Amino acid sequence: MTGVALTRTGTALALALGGSGVLHLVRPRTYEWLVPPELGDARAWVHASGVAEIGTAALMAVPATRRAGGWAAAALLVGFVPAHLHTFRVVPRRALPMTVAAVRLPLQVPLIRLALRVARGR
Repeated sequence: MTGVALTRTGTALALALGGSGVLHLVRPRTYEWLVPPELGDARAWVHASGVAEIGTAALMAVPATRRAGGWAAAALLVGFVPAHLHTFRVVPRRALPMTVAAVRLPLQVPLIRLALRVARGR
């Protein structure tokens, strides 16, 4: 991957994480249902993950810290897997909600790969 492509990948991922992070802080109720009840206070987890997403996006936006941001993004995306799995416990057992849940989970794989590509400087 060329430096330009890597920069675009890092920028795109930073924008996605930053935008998602802002939404976590502005509209936390949108995400609270995704937090497994075993983790405790859903609002606190949503706020913390929003701050983590914004911080990760900031790391990825700066060339000097982009690789560290890639590692942080990969860890964050892996950390979201339990929430995606929890979705299957709480969504209505109807075709559309189950399809959305089933599509979201495997989408983590390419996102994690992108983050690792950024982290490795490739």
